[in-house]
Amino acid sequence: MAVPVERYTFPFTAIVGQERMKLALVLNAINPSIGGVLIRGEKGTAKSTAVRALARLLPEQEVVEGCRFGCHPDDGESWCRECRERREAGEDPLPRVRRRMRVVELPINASEDRVVGTIDLEAALKEGSRRFEPGVLAEANRNILYVDEVNLLDDHIVDVLLDAAAMGVNVVEREGVSVTHPSRFILVGTMNPEEGELRPQLLDRFGLCVDVQGIRDLDQRVAIVEQRARWEEDPSGFAAACAPQEEEVRRRIAEGIATYPEVTVPREILRLIAQLSIALEVDGHRSDLVCARSAQAKAAYDSAEQVELAHVVDVAEMVYAHRLRTVPFGRTSPNLNEVIARLVGRAS
Repeated sequence: MAVPVERYTFPFTAIVGQERMKLALVLNAINPSIGGVLIRGEKGTAKSTAVRALARLLPEQEVVEGCRFGCHPDDGESWCRECRERREAGEDPLPRVRRRMRVVELPINASEDRVVGTIDLEAALKEGSRRFEPGVLAEANRNILYVDEVNLLDDHIVDVLLDAAAMGVNVVEREGVSVTHPSRFILVGTMNPEEGELRPQLLDRFGLCVDVQGIRDLDQRVAIVEQRARWEEDPSGFAAACAPQEEEVRRRIAEGIATYPEVTVPREILRLIAQLSIALEVDGHRSDLVCARSAQAKAAYDSAEQVELAHVVDVAEMVYAHRLRTVPFGRTSPNLNEVIARLVGRAS
């Protein structure tokens, strides 16, 4: 279900600590092709608060008025079938409206039909029509898809979500009848490892992963209680006090989204990323792609024209930590921080 972002959602910049989690969310918002963020940690560590707060900082969108999938009026190549039919019927240009990005939550007990949508087979076979009832992946198009306790979902459902996130489309096939619609979204999953782990094959498909835990610093814990009390007492006043910091992050995200394609990734940076993947013995090449995209997004967020060593260092842990393999008994697993420090030291 879509969760409207309340007027006085707790501000993103007022969340105490959890800097790595907030950075991962921002980078994936700048470039959703990073592949989603998985947040692992105990309850009560501001995971859902951060996701809803981020939605308020993202740029407003133009959508085709009346479109069930929220298609962009100027991006004809990615239109759904209904928008194409409206254009062919003479509705030119298609009417447009502006909207805020929403957080769409996936229910923990969601069936495959609820996720991907359903086709009316009777109408398809008798009338030749494609009556389609959209699911969560349609609602999530151009929004944030928030999956709490992703580790408790059926593996097949997780596969479907990750496939849609990777391809940007959702394909529904039933008895030879096929329906396709756009499904590009910012994917955020959360889980408590104490309640079960994700299979390594699924874990690897999340672009970034961060581990969060309750803050142990005394002053920060006090600040959390004080911040929350002030917000609950006067949400409007608290939001106004945080407005300058919120606006600064909003500006940086918007500029990052706009300038990301122009940020260059030098070949020596790509070589460093490849060396990291080899030294850490990760499987496949997804880590290289994700690390390059994440460093590029961090450079865009920092208003840099090209990726530097520091940007790779900033994102490396969230790219590689969940991809380190369990090594056979008797072997020593590569230490992530030591490998990063050694390779970056050589390159600098």
